[in-house]
Amino acid sequence: MTVTSQETEIFALTSELVSEPVRGYTELRRQAPLVRVTLPDIETPVWLITRYQDAKAVLSDPRFVRDQGKVPGLAQDGPSIAEQMIEAYGLPAEYRDYLGIMVLVDGEEHSRLRNLVTKSFTARRINALRPRLEQITKELVAPLAARKEAELLEDVGYPLASTVICALIGIDEADVPRMRTWIREYASGDIDLVIPALRNMVDHSKDLIARRTAAPMDDLVSGWIASGKDDPDGLTETEMVALILLLINTGITPPALFIASAVLALLDHPDQLARLRAEPELLGRAVTELLRFTSPVPMGAPLYAVEDLEFAGMPVKKGEAVTSALLAANFDPDEYQAPERLDITRDLGRGVGHVAFGHSAHYCIGASLARLEAEVALDQLLIQQTALRLGAARDELEYFDLPGEGRHLHKLPVKF
Repeated sequence: MTVTSQETEIFALTSELVSEPVRGYTELRRQAPLVRVTLPDIETPVWLITRYQDAKAVLSDPRFVRDQGKVPGLAQDGPSIAEQMIEAYGLPAEYRDYLGIMVLVDGEEHSRLRNLVTKSFTARRINALRPRLEQITKELVAPLAARKEAELLEDVGYPLASTVICALIGIDEADVPRMRTWIREYASGDIDLVIPALRNMVDHSKDLIARRTAAPMDDLVSGWIASGKDDPDGLTETEMVALILLLINTGITPPALFIASAVLALLDHPDQLARLRAEPELLGRAVTELLRFTSPVPMGAPLYAVEDLEFAGMPVKKGEAVTSALLAANFDPDEYQAPERLDITRDLGRGVGHVAFGHSAHYCIGASLARLEAEVALDQLLIQQTALRLGAARDELEYFDLPGEGRHLHKLPVKF
């Protein structure tokens, strides 16, 4: 029996359930390929995808677009889901042009913006960063091991990720600590911190663009400025600021959170940690499995149907939103044997093997950098340091919620 959207029960997903791969999604996955849900702080119902093959399929299906305004003839009634997420943060209207770039555009516009960024994320350039990443991480970990304790997000995850991405963008080394503080405040979910942090990052980005216009260097911002000098379609200042914010946000927060979540997952599974220490050559495979297991970005961006259509045997009306629970897809038992089990020897087959970084045209540009950072960090923290353990009771760890994005570790105290 086909089920129309009017007849479908709507489930409310809490932030806790968004980030809970088994309890949160198992029953929804059993019910149907698409289930109607509301996300935390979002009023508009969406079709939720929880199965792996469907998540990959929708992310490469031309019948769906990121920009709701591209749906032909759609009379938009109220703010889009992305706009509701922005409103949930309480952000002033003047900053909204800086949010959602690349993530919420399609087609030629998306390709234009993506091509301007990918030049700094080639496999050759990322691989060449390994010695520098190893040096940075050693310098971060050594004093922590000496004092026998640390808070991994503050002391390792954020410093490592911010140093690397800021250097690629062109942010001066002296300004990296301020940028790291601002992005942590922006990602905190605390509106009293979010707005000032966003204002500071926008102002700093505008100043950086002005300085690189006057005195170019070998960095992304200087490249954008140079490529746009004789090009009427070159990046505007607003677009450059938006891209800087995108790279800072996605290049610092998810990698830092993943490093902490990966460490916690291995501490939660001492048999797997022991296997990794005994066979460090498994590190690359372990990082891939940990990305599947933790999925640092648990929910994909919304997509809108450009026409009435059928997807995965379910009817979707023009203008209705579909989103993928990436974490749920990575725990699909039809795709993975015993997905609830962390197995660092798991063979995920050809290709990426998971959708933690998305799929197709919107596959995360910084995926290879995030993997490399995680490999280096886990090596230094768990293989080179064999005594690392939790510095607090497991049930006392602190988490914070982000609108529509689930729960994330706020702190991860450890002892050496």
